[in-house]
Amino acid sequence: MDMLAREAQEALRQRSLRLRARAQASADELEAEDATLTDSERRELRAIDEALARIAGGDFGRCARCGGAIGRHRLRAIPEARHCMTCAAEDR
Repeated sequence: MDMLAREAQEALRQRSLRLRARAQASADELEAEDATLTDSERRELRAIDEALARIAGGDFGRCARCGGAIGRHRLRAIPEARHCMTCAAEDR
């Protein structure tokens, strides 16, 4: 695993832990882990989990659409990015 993947993995794990801790704090009262997470937070957590799986599977940094490389600057800014800039722009 290269340095960028390790950095991304650590950043993603920290974000995941913060989101899960926030959910757990309120879940103790409501007895439902995701009860207090917003839809946006649930999507973020899912994207984080998927990115961690790509890192573990060796697919980190590859565009899910075209298979090309996702730029290092993009991955540093958005480690859960699934698409290169070209494909991401096409989605807009």
